[in-house]
Amino acid sequence: MEWIQWSSRLLFIAFILYAVATVLFTIAVSGMRKGQNVNRIAYGKYAFILAVIGFIAQMTYFILRWIGVGYAPVSNLYEYTTFFGMMMVLGFLVVYGIYKNDVLGLFAMPVALLVIAFASMFSSEVAPLIPALNSVWLKIHVTTAALGQGILAISFASGLIFLLNETSMREQSKSRTWLEITMFVLMCTLGFILVSMLFKAIGTGGVVEFTNDRGTQESYEYFMPMLFVPEGAQLVSGASGLSLELPTFINTLKLNTLIWSVIAGVVIYVVLRFVILRKRIAEALQPLAKKVDLDLADEISYRSVAIGLPVFILGGLIFAMIWAQIAWNRFWGWDPKEVWALITMLIYIYYLHMRIQRGWTGTKAAWLCVGGFAVIMFNLVFVNLVIAGLHSYA
Repeated sequence: MEWIQWSSRLLFIAFILYAVATVLFTIAVSGMRKGQNVNRIAYGKYAFILAVIGFIAQMTYFILRWIGVGYAPVSNLYEYTTFFGMMMVLGFLVVYGIYKNDVLGLFAMPVALLVIAFASMFSSEVAPLIPALNSVWLKIHVTTAALGQGILAISFASGLIFLLNETSMREQSKSRTWLEITMFVLMCTLGFILVSMLFKAIGTGGVVEFTNDRGTQESYEYFMPMLFVPEGAQLVSGASGLSLELPTFINTLKLNTLIWSVIAGVVIYVVLRFVILRKRIAEALQPLAKKVDLDLADEISYRSVAIGLPVFILGGLIFAMIWAQIAWNRFWGWDPKEVWALITMLIYIYYLHMRIQRGWTGTKAAWLCVGGFAVIMFNLVFVNLVIAGLHSYA
């Protein structure tokens, strides 16, 4: 148990170091600190060093947790998502080492922070590995898939930089609208984290029991106020005030989480948009993105996809098929997780095809990178939390 405790401390240290590195990248890009001009190159180096130290701390967390639990710690949403965040940081560090661009750190590090913070909302308790996951393919398939996705995430950051740089905020356009929608989705992710922390702190959770649509008794624990409950649900413990009943085939626990996240996202967006910034969030970020050369942002996106896609195909599809054959006696079964992994691969293959064969660069290519990462996050969040399938144990 001591290994687990130390690993948790190291993960927290890594998170703090990543946050400080993000602040330093902001100073390096803006060139200002409390109204004073600063040495941008020096602050960029400090930020990179802190990011490297944070990555080492998180890697040590991963190793110590592996020792503590006795298997590769990627078996549930908490473990997988923290590992995914670590692979995003690794991808950024490699790309930064090549291009030395501080703006990329300003956009890539906050996304990694959001992913790691998102992971902290799930239970970190150690549980025995279920039989379905007790295989050497757990560490081979999952870690390789996460590494590929982490590298692909860099194409999202550089693609977003390109779009913010290139899009006119003074004229109504589809790019401007979709950029703001992207900002809102990020606010909803942040909202999920904040409302989860708030409701856990004030203790609004409880346990409900109900009979599912298969006629068997089920119960689940919730920590957000229940806006919807399964039909015929009974409160076992916790706060009262259960609300609208829905058919039992709808996962009301996950639906409540989704709705509260959107509500929090709307609040955060409105406060930023109309009170603090008094302009569109994308418009507020545009001056920072303008500090990156468009050709450089486009090149980073291309190289990230060219490296990350083969790794993802190897881990997320080929290794997954081998494991599926061993575990379920079939290579492919159209499980929701499998389908969305296939869609992810097809989007990035289409990107490479259109770039190489049709010469697609610029805005169209950048939107494909942003869209590809949106599918990755949809698979991580929505498919895991809402859609039932053979991978639901994750």
